[in-house]
Amino acid sequence: MISAFTGTQIRAAEQPLLDAGEGAVLMQRAAYGLANAVVRELRSEGRRLYGSSVTVLAGKGNNGGDGLFAAAMLARRGMRTTAVLTTGSAHPDALKAFRDVGGRVHVLDRDNAEELAVLIAGDDAVIDAILGTGARGGLGGPAAELIAALEELRPSLVVACDTPSGVDADTGEVHWPVLAARLTVAFGGIKAGLMADPGEGRAGRAILVPIGIEEHLPAPALRRFSALDLAAVLPEPGRRAQKYTRGVLGIVAGSERYTGAAALCVGAASAAGAGMVRYLGPEVVARQVLARTPEAIWEPAEPGRVQAWLLGPGLDGAEQLQRARDVLAAAASAGQPAVVDAGALELLPERCPPNWILTPHAGELAALLGRGEVRVTREDVESRTVHFARLAAEHTGAVVLLKGATTVVASPYGAVFSQSDGCPWMSTAGSGDVLGGIVGALAAAYAESGLDDDGPFAALGIAPDERWAAVAAVGAGIHGMAGSAASAGGPLTASDIARAVPDVFRFLGEHRAG
Repeated sequence: MISAFTGTQIRAAEQPLLDAGEGAVLMQRAAYGLANAVVRELRSEGRRLYGSSVTVLAGKGNNGGDGLFAAAMLARRGMRTTAVLTTGSAHPDALKAFRDVGGRVHVLDRDNAEELAVLIAGDDAVIDAILGTGARGGLGGPAAELIAALEELRPSLVVACDTPSGVDADTGEVHWPVLAARLTVAFGGIKAGLMADPGEGRAGRAILVPIGIEEHLPAPALRRFSALDLAAVLPEPGRRAQKYTRGVLGIVAGSERYTGAAALCVGAASAAGAGMVRYLGPEVVARQVLARTPEAIWEPAEPGRVQAWLLGPGLDGAEQLQRARDVLAAAASAGQPAVVDAGALELLPERCPPNWILTPHAGELAALLGRGEVRVTREDVESRTVHFARLAAEHTGAVVLLKGATTVVASPYGAVFSQSDGCPWMSTAGSGDVLGGIVGALAAAYAESGLDDDGPFAALGIAPDERWAAVAAVGAGIHGMAGSAASAGGPLTASDIARAVPDVFRFLGEHRAG
């Protein structure tokens, strides 16, 4: 499992080592990892190292020191190195080491920002080492002018040191301008802001360089499941399994206007391993649902046994809305898990059970918070995804899965997960309905087993209060993997995503078997 920490956590872990006089050792380890990451990236493109050019944008703090020491190491390997001091000063030992190997130094000011940007943009690599994890807010003055110009010129390879300058290491909030990196090299621990939008979108691929503080880090602020983690926790039927032990999902979705939403989420739930799916809705919708998924059962009146519910996709009309209200009340009374999406979000009680999973997009989350008199816009939510997902979980009492390029899942008890397994082609009509079906099927399966202290989540060290959030994160991971597999780099439909779900389960099953 990938764990992410806030900048405050990282600095607190460093403190005992720094007090013991080992700060210089930490900086050398960080610089060595950064230099090697640049080398690997250039070689992966087939570029010769000797004679290649690299510029480090160096601030005055330790982040700038890391970048300067790394550039000195690259100079010793034959690269032509330049440093741009963005504040006029720099870490003295690092700057001396850089000058000693023949590195060229420019001091940034208002008169040369555009000229330097043009020179830098032509280099083979640019290291962004201006602001570190302790910085708050964004760049200003000549540094902001330089970065804005570089962002327009788009250097071929940008490597960020610990975090891209202007990205909040704790939250992922972006303070413009920010130079988009292809690779971010994190030291000691991945920063939470690199695994949440919009920061993740500017950080590129994040890699971790251990520097010796890892055992001092507290519990992570945010976690992400790898493919191996997903393989370990996926429900797997035993030899004597039957449909009820595998989980029965009840679905209230669709309407005469939005029949496709019901068909998509029912089909996705069946593809994601539900033992049975019971559909509650109008007959005209049920006909289309059953034509696509004949294994499903239409329940025109009271449903039979159900272990979890999915409500909301395509919900419209007084009759369907009343069904959803009745089911929500019954699920709350029976203590059953429920996945609540789209139209059903408006029907939520003031306080939800902690085993309910709400799946809004940013606009729906803004409206949800507005019910509690927290006035925010969609743009506000998109700019601070972790903050507002946490706030919504606190206000509602439920798990909140905030959909997006990076999906953020917040538990009402404080745990946060994020998954970023999908691709841009998944931004298509019906994709969220498929996600609801996947998460609903998993909720039904885990309602029967898997959340106990001898289950797979416990084996990964996930506390009991965090496990419903983990279920939602698993669903988001499977959804993203299915979309990426179905796309293969090209356009897709929501139906394509649903059809790829069994292949993802098989792929993960092979990982578990291995």
